[in-house]
Amino acid sequence: MKRVVIVTSRVLVAVLTALLGVRAHAAGFQLQEQTASGLGVAYSGMPAAAQDAGTVFWNPAAMSLVPGTQAVAAVHFIKTSFDFTSAGPPPTGTTYNAFGDGGDGGGGNWVPALYGKMAISPRLSAGLAINAPFGLKTDWDSPWGGMFHALRSEVKTLNINPAIGFEVNPYLSFGAGVSYQRLEATLTSAVTPLIPTAQSRLNGDDWAYGWNVGALVNFGQGTRVGLTYRSATDYSIEGDLTFNNAALAANAARVKADLKLPQTVAVGLSHEFNPDLRVLADVTWTGWDSIQALTVIATSGARSGQPLGSTALNFRNSWRAGAGLEYRWRPAWLLRGGLAYDRSPV
Repeated sequence: MKRVVIVTSRVLVAVLTALLGVRAHAAGFQLQEQTASGLGVAYSGMPAAAQDAGTVFWNPAAMSLVPGTQAVAAVHFIKTSFDFTSAGPPPTGTTYNAFGDGGDGGGGNWVPALYGKMAISPRLSAGLAINAPFGLKTDWDSPWGGMFHALRSEVKTLNINPAIGFEVNPYLSFGAGVSYQRLEATLTSAVTPLIPTAQSRLNGDDWAYGWNVGALVNFGQGTRVGLTYRSATDYSIEGDLTFNNAALAANAARVKADLKLPQTVAVGLSHEFNPDLRVLADVTWTGWDSIQALTVIATSGARSGQPLGSTALNFRNSWRAGAGLEYRWRPAWLLRGGLAYDRSPV
């Protein structure tokens, strides 16, 4: 039983670490896919774009540019693909050669979003964003060589973000919002070669608060610049660790792990060459260095209050840059195109 407890601790750290590797490329596991209008320009220039009510999330200061009362919704389907390739021969005693590379760990994911905006007065606007800023999943074949780190890993967020925007004058606007955000994780992995079919399952969740502010400067002649800041969000994830094998059931426990999702700063540009042609651009910084290590602590059982393990993650800050065009081809047709580059934090 002592051997099983040691293995359990390692697995617990591994499956929680899998939460942070859901999208170990581009924007980490941050989701840019928030509005259908922004998708057309690769989400370039969103702090200044003010395309529709989705600006409640991107920059609430720009709500003054969205006329009247408006509501928009979007549902994105994201198809991911993940391939594992060993950088060298597997360590002695591992099962990689026997079980393989896990196939394609990606899959299909639906990401919905809903936004509403209304004018309270000619200068004051209020809005609400309901979306999922972080998420997605991996799902590897079972068995596979990395099954002791992860089999199925899924993380979901729900962000409820009311905001207000105020137009000081035709040249300057400010906005601010508060986020009440839920994170939910379901993570599974294999446990020990002694019982090949045994799996651990961790379900955890937490609610946390965050905030965001924005400013919009209108320089006239079709040019404006937006600046936004979205705060980090501190979670204390609590959940249940369970096993599908009776021989391991005694190791079930309540656990917790602290996780700080990153802050972001973005600067966006919008410039109209004429009423039919507009260019959009942005630079966004994400403070992924808030995730340096993950320490798991038992909150029940014989090891209650003790750390079960810690994994160094060493995420680094990242930058994103994008540029896009909008062209009014016909009165009822607006064409959009864009390109973005986003650096991985790992």
